[in-house]
Amino acid sequence: MKLHLLLPALLLLATACNRNEPAPAAPAGDAAATASQAPAAAPAAPAVDPAAREAITRILAAAETAPPPVAGTDYVEIPGGQPFEPLNGKIEIVEAFGYTCPHCANFQPLVNAWKEQLPPDVRFTYVAAPFGGYWVPYAKAYYTAEALGLLDRTHDAVFQAIHLERTLPVQPLPSDAQIAAFYARYGADPKQFAETMSSFAINAKLNRARQFLQRTGVEGTPTLIINGKYRVTARTLEDSVRIATQLVALERAAAGASPAAPVAEPPAPEAAPPASGQ
Repeated sequence: MKLHLLLPALLLLATACNRNEPAPAAPAGDAAATASQAPAAAPAAPAVDPAAREAITRILAAAETAPPPVAGTDYVEIPGGQPFEPLNGKIEIVEAFGYTCPHCANFQPLVNAWKEQLPPDVRFTYVAAPFGGYWVPYAKAYYTAEALGLLDRTHDAVFQAIHLERTLPVQPLPSDAQIAAFYARYGADPKQFAETMSSFAINAKLNRARQFLQRTGVEGTPTLIINGKYRVTARTLEDSVRIATQLVALERAAAGASPAAPVAEPPAPEAAPPASGQ
């Protein structure tokens, strides 16, 4: 089972999970046991959904001719805003997200397609939001997977396990060992993963994420922040991408840079492999 973008209905959804809203429904059965007993997944990054790729191509084209975004309506300017990571000549798009947020799960196929078409002077960065409660263990899981080089294989898979397969629990809160058992399917050593989750280094990453979200005024997910200066306040997922794209262009112009070189056409979908029974 894969995350898929449902168009056009998905793009019309409200775009944020509030930090204080109730948790998603708990999965039935013993989620930890199901996660650890499920067959190992393929260790490859997920393929981009064709519908999402088509949607992104349309959104990026629309951004070139749409009216400029309006401060206070389409975005909030952050006084003295600073990027999450040093820019190093890049323009930063941050997505504040949470694995337990269904809107983030819905947004992910679109993000995958968007990242594929970003120009070379733009960097996309995830910031896992540790708002509290069930947000925290999965934020720890994200930063641990990042530290251990597992994100490409696991990022979409965690959304899938929580929201589609219901093999990772939300409430009661999962233990580090439960989450580590899931990541073991993707090549992690479960003991090392659980120990890393509770380490000083991961706690420092959580604190850094909290500080960034606080100074940028993020109250829900998914939220896009451009160069730490602009927080997108769109009403739909489609508008989030369009407004962010326009703000990137504003930052490029403010820096005196020439427009980004056209992005190459995305690769054509590969021929479907023979049916494997999955």
